Amino acid sequence: METTAPPVSEKEEKELYTYADYAELPEGAPYELIRGELLMAPAPNLYHQIVQSNLFFALSQFVREGNHGRVLSAPVNVRLTDTTTVQPDLLFVSAAQDTRIAAQVIEGAPDLVVEILSPATAHRDLTTKKRLYEQHGVHEYWIVDPEQRTVEVHGLTDGLLRQQARVVDQGEAASTLLDGFRVTLTELFEDAPPSEAPDA
Repeated sequence: METTAPPVSEKEEKELYTYADYAELPEGAPYELIRGELLMAPAPNLYHQIVQSNLFFALSQFVREGNHGRVLSAPVNVRLTDTTTVQPDLLFVSAAQDTRIAAQVIEGAPDLVVEILSPATAHRDLTTKKRLYEQHGVHEYWIVDPEQRTVEVHGLTDGLLRQQARVVDQGEAASTLLDGFRVTLTELFEDAPPSEAPDA
């Protein structure tokens, strides 16, 4: 369940937080700044982390081999506006946009964003953050659901992130942005702990 973070420091709680406030948080703090509101969520479970690691390995290997740009994994800050900074689970910034990568933050929208659903953040990922990614020009958005063993690939068309594909269980998810990148869901979801596997 989403919760609103406490005040950043000993200052009184504000109605509208900015990136300057956000930057005062401890490094790696699990907060996002959404339209001036500080939100936090509990750390994801082990299976979420395993799926994230599997996809990061596959995507970063493809991007490195083709010299396409850079892949980063959470926690990494993406500042979309002065009052909105998000932390996608995975992101890709193309070589053409590498000036967006600063020392502490990605300045502006990545080319590709991946969110891996968990009970604490699923609603935000599917609604609020999807709309933010549309508004700021993310070209491709992957929504990965470890419990349902699905991957949805959304592409930006006429200013909207529209579903291009939905792959279930044993299919193969492919990027429309990174030509040639694809991942099989059996490989992506193969390392589920027995106690947390979807069929357990």
